[in-house]
Amino acid sequence: MTLFLTSRFFQALAAIAVGFVVAFFLPWLLGPIKIVLGLFVVLALLDALLLYAPVKGQTAPVFGRRVLGEKLANGSDNDVRIYLENRYRFPIQTETIDEIPHQFQRRDVLFKTAIKSGETQIIDYQLRPTKRGEYEFGALNIYAASPLGLVRRRFRYEQGKVVPVYPSFLQMRQYELLAIHNRLTEVGVKRIRRVGHSMEFEQIRPYVAGDDPRSLNWKATARRTGTGTDDALVVNHFQDERAQQVYCLIDKGRVMRMPFDGLSLLDYSINATLVVSNIALLKHDKAGLLTFSNRPGAALAADRRPGHLLKLLEILYRQKTKYLETDFELLYATVRAKIKQRSLLILFTNFETLHGMQRQLPYLRRLAKDHLLLVVFFENTELRAFLEAPAGSTEDVYNQTIAEKFAQEKRQIVLELQRYGIYSLLTAPKDLTANTINKYLEFKARGLI
Repeated sequence: MTLFLTSRFFQALAAIAVGFVVAFFLPWLLGPIKIVLGLFVVLALLDALLLYAPVKGQTAPVFGRRVLGEKLANGSDNDVRIYLENRYRFPIQTETIDEIPHQFQRRDVLFKTAIKSGETQIIDYQLRPTKRGEYEFGALNIYAASPLGLVRRRFRYEQGKVVPVYPSFLQMRQYELLAIHNRLTEVGVKRIRRVGHSMEFEQIRPYVAGDDPRSLNWKATARRTGTGTDDALVVNHFQDERAQQVYCLIDKGRVMRMPFDGLSLLDYSINATLVVSNIALLKHDKAGLLTFSNRPGAALAADRRPGHLLKLLEILYRQKTKYLETDFELLYATVRAKIKQRSLLILFTNFETLHGMQRQLPYLRRLAKDHLLLVVFFENTELRAFLEAPAGSTEDVYNQTIAEKFAQEKRQIVLELQRYGIYSLLTAPKDLTANTINKYLEFKARGLI
């Protein structure tokens, strides 16, 4: 079925029906009303003929196309573009309904446009998925009406397209571009002053304005002075230590199920892992991955060869979990078996209580003994918003007191980890990526990795 009646059609028909009712009391109106009815029928048929008349040299008088990427980025706004082309010899009014995947739970993807003959209209909108996996788009439905506007003809395009939703490669590209142009401060990454020199010497080069005078090589300068060279002053040039191993350990257990802004803590961690791993590769380090819950998950040895990031992206995309209780003893055994070289371990997990962390503390201490361990866990941002709201009653005061107790436990977890020399990061989910990169760069600047 491609022919549909418009609201204008029913309005006109209702007006004619009212005319016949009035004509029952005023018989002289019956003749004119019949003429109006006949004219209405003729116009409706003419309208249908206009819409269904063949267009010379064209298979369809209205063409539509949906354009989007081969994959979507989880947790990011993905651009979708619709092209509409009018091949009729007259202007048309269109209503376009895009059948987006059911996961978005949106019913507002309807666009009304007017298109002149021979013109193309472009419609842009955005979709933000909150779960990884395959998303199936339905048809692109275009309802076209002539200037008469009594009937509409439906055209269907782009039916049955399946698009995978990957960890947020858009966020990764954003951070990568800003890193290349030294503009990471725009997304919350701090400029960290380097403490001392890296242990890796690169070369001796001529001194230029702005170089640290402490890096002057006086012996080499003395030798060059005797040769009569103008740029006699030379400095030692150091570079970051390279090829250090950076592993992201992702907890897929029950504690990572909590959602914030539609995204689970697990997916926040997966997105951050992709970005941090890419930054590590840009810093000439090696990036690796371990996932775990009640049993070992995916494992990817640290590397920086071409194609390694794509392999990491594919593994992150395919991560599934039943959100069962996490086995940290199994994590320690897996790390000991698979990671032989001292590495930076960034552990994405979550602790809601001090007691919950203390149960896992023996295994965290063992990990920190052999590696540089950073435990990343999450603030409850809804709890923080509740605490910042003014208390309007005794009940609100009581509830805020309980909420403050939970917030204080989070801070106690940080202090308890510090007691045993374990680095920690307590962060809001939305700031996870920037804060984790800050910690990684801080470790680099301090020469810890």
